[in-house]
Amino acid sequence: MAGGRLEGKVVLLTGIGGGMGRVTAQLFAREGATVVGCDLNPGSAAETVRLVQADGGSIESSAPVDLSDRGDIDRWITDTVARHDRIDVLYNNASLPRFAPFAQTSDDDYQFTIQNELHLVWHACQAAWPHLAAAGGAIVNIGSGAGVQGARALPQAAHAAAKGAVIALTRQLAAEGIAAGIRVNCLSPGVMATPPVLAMFDEFGEDAPVAPIFERTIDGKPGDPLAVAYAGLYLASDEAKWVTGAHLVVDGGASAIM
Repeated sequence: MAGGRLEGKVVLLTGIGGGMGRVTAQLFAREGATVVGCDLNPGSAAETVRLVQADGGSIESSAPVDLSDRGDIDRWITDTVARHDRIDVLYNNASLPRFAPFAQTSDDDYQFTIQNELHLVWHACQAAWPHLAAAGGAIVNIGSGAGVQGARALPQAAHAAAKGAVIALTRQLAAEGIAAGIRVNCLSPGVMATPPVLAMFDEFGEDAPVAPIFERTIDGKPGDPLAVAYAGLYLASDEAKWVTGAHLVVDGGASAIM
């Protein structure tokens, strides 16, 4: 692991149990980071730990951690600082939306989505802020293509509202982070080959609601989650030391091509 792009850095990573979180944990550990992950699901988080350790990486896992609970977030971050004396990167990967057409979205589903896509980012950033300031650290937030472009085939109003807010929050935190010495950036993935998307294809085949989106990508396919992880690696590393307030869309060109 010597000489990796994140060598010596302590990285808080939410949602390590699968999809982009698992791939990011594996990549960051290969690049020398000590990954301190959390997830709601102890079993899936343990599998990520096994995979990372089998590859020779350094990872710790706390599960279950309910990121909709500020107390759980505070304990996770406090325990990390107690063990490692620092936090260099907070990578806000986790999200848990509910989907429904706007007119049929219940208040419960709206509040659930905002809580589990926006509030968890707000609270994790706030809890980690003084520790990141002490280390001159960085935050990487995960937005979504839904935060920048509407989709006729996808009933995602609550998800779009939450992720649009994450993108806007990133810019404001970047502005306030200048005085604290904290860089804050955002990645917005497009349609990626994650378990929920793959399950959608299993159910609907070519009629999957996301099909019109990935058909506009550079290769006509859902994206590899590793593409997002590599973009996050750059923003988390010292290579991006003069980058803050950026919003990088990783969607294969779908949002740029009609």
